[in-house]
Amino acid sequence: MRLAVDVMGGDHGCGVVVDGAILALKQNTKITRLFLVGRQEEIEKALRERKFHDERLEVVHASEVLAMTDKPVEGLRRKKDCSILKAIDLVKEGKAEGVVSLGNTGGLVAASTIRLRPLPGVDRPGILTVIPAPKNEFVLLDSGANTECRPIHLLHYAVMGNIYSRDVLGCKTPRVGILCNGTEENKGNALTLEAFKFCKQVDIEFVGNVEGHDLFSNRVDVVICDGFIGNIVLKTVESFAKGLASWLKSELTANPLRVMGAILAGGAFKKIKKRMDPDTYGGAPLLGLNGNIVKAHASARDVAVMNAIRLASEAAQSQINQTIVEAVALANQRLVAAKLIPSSTP
Repeated sequence: MRLAVDVMGGDHGCGVVVDGAILALKQNTKITRLFLVGRQEEIEKALRERKFHDERLEVVHASEVLAMTDKPVEGLRRKKDCSILKAIDLVKEGKAEGVVSLGNTGGLVAASTIRLRPLPGVDRPGILTVIPAPKNEFVLLDSGANTECRPIHLLHYAVMGNIYSRDVLGCKTPRVGILCNGTEENKGNALTLEAFKFCKQVDIEFVGNVEGHDLFSNRVDVVICDGFIGNIVLKTVESFAKGLASWLKSELTANPLRVMGAILAGGAFKKIKKRMDPDTYGGAPLLGLNGNIVKAHASARDVAVMNAIRLASEAAQSQINQTIVEAVALANQRLVAAKLIPSSTP
């Protein structure tokens, strides 16, 4: 297993990403080569400070960094030697099977799409995020790659999300739903109404429209929407989780009696905290491309980086892309047969 890590672009500097890479190498013996892509002097300094040496490590120099403030396409044109591009090129050249990056999301999506191209039959890639719920975990797709979508894109997200939930997360029969403002078939906008028709034609467990209050009630395993809505949902959930944790801590330490109760319920709180910890999930895969791309949060610490590398490794091992190509081709054929799309689409 050969993977590349874009070491630059995170909020906490090169060292934290190097720490995560070291943890990944110690825990995953299937990694045969791990490329650390970024400014060579900074990476080698971080490795010397940690007194770490592993023959599987290889530093790939990139003199530039695509900053969070850079406009994706414009920044990629100006910074042709940036670490995101150099890491993705390793996949394009067949030297690596996957990439992990903490950097500019728009830049990662644009660079991956331009360099690697979408899988046959897939029009646009999408970012998939795993979100824990009380009785299950559901995937949200797209959670930020494409703010404007067509119905065929949502259909492809449904197919890809179904495969990821089944083959990677182990959900036997994923339930797929369209995020909407009502569960009735006639609810929604032009995008969701047409996507509803598309999803009814393909071989998935389609449960129809789902609303926001359905997400955490074990009614759906794959939630599809455009990237504008998906990113709002994701950031709202993240913010609420952090706010709730702070709120609970404040209330549970308000007096000695509550502190005693909190101690007694400590096991339950630890279990919930572990399931809600974003570091456990590592990052979000960008599905639909000729390669395995994982976007880690810019604020990720070493454990999150380690798990993002694990995620990229698992995706590559599962050969999910070949399964997606076959499933999308069949879905497109069914839409053509139903005369919902012309034979040349996508």
